[in-house]
Amino acid sequence: MRTKAHKRKVLKYVCLKIAALCGLAISLAALVSVIVFVLMRGLPYVNAQLLFGDYGKSPSIKPAFAGTMYLIVISIAIAAPVGIGSAIFLTEYTNSKSRLIKIIRVATETLAGIPSIVYGIFGYLVFVAALGLKYSLIGGGITLAVMILPVIVRSTEESLLAVPKSLREGSYALGSSKVRTIFSVVLPCAASGIVTSLILAVGRVISESAVLILTIGMVVNKMPENFASPGTSLALDVYYFGSHGYPEQAAATGAVLLVLVMSINALATVLGKIFGKGELVNG
Repeated sequence: MRTKAHKRKVLKYVCLKIAALCGLAISLAALVSVIVFVLMRGLPYVNAQLLFGDYGKSPSIKPAFAGTMYLIVISIAIAAPVGIGSAIFLTEYTNSKSRLIKIIRVATETLAGIPSIVYGIFGYLVFVAALGLKYSLIGGGITLAVMILPVIVRSTEESLLAVPKSLREGSYALGSSKVRTIFSVVLPCAASGIVTSLILAVGRVISESAVLILTIGMVVNKMPENFASPGTSLALDVYYFGSHGYPEQAAATGAVLLVLVMSINALATVLGKIFGKGELVNG
């Protein structure tokens, strides 16, 4: 026979379950509402002129596409090797219980939580003003690399820590060096998390705006010539069109940006599953 204490526990569990389901339903409803609203308002205005036309008779986001690609290349080229290398050093060459490593991890977590506008001010003061890069894609890309670096470090570190120690010990037992073990055993096993973190970092680069307002100049009507040129991005075009009397173009650019970010997140999920199954490694 059930006691009153047992009934109270069951009731408590049911209440918590209902509260969790309500929270999930509210979150999904909010997410779906935003996606549907942006797509319904923006997709009707997406056309060939907006995507591929020259910025003459009508606004175009072709310069934003080019600027976004420049920013992705610069930021990932800098942040990926530095972030992955730092994570390898923290997990494979240091004592995880040491005080210095704990301080480094706390600092990394702190940097990951800093508002993006603070990184924008840092990029403006250091790269635009102090180093004389002026408003340029290279300055914005370096600033974005600094911003996404903590995310890559922490995600890669977690992926490396998830690799069983038995795999490392087995490799050492077969006579492999530490470097060979890292690159032949540990990194392939952690490839799923590493690739996912890099793709999500690309998604953050694409959707960032506060950092770029202060670093790249927001030139929306001219294609960037090189890394040292000022430019724009898709996120900045949404802000520019919305604040300069182009509501239809702002909505259309927002829809394109949303579709692009959703596609990147889906790609991260798919590649994570592929690497997780070891299909790419074994192939």
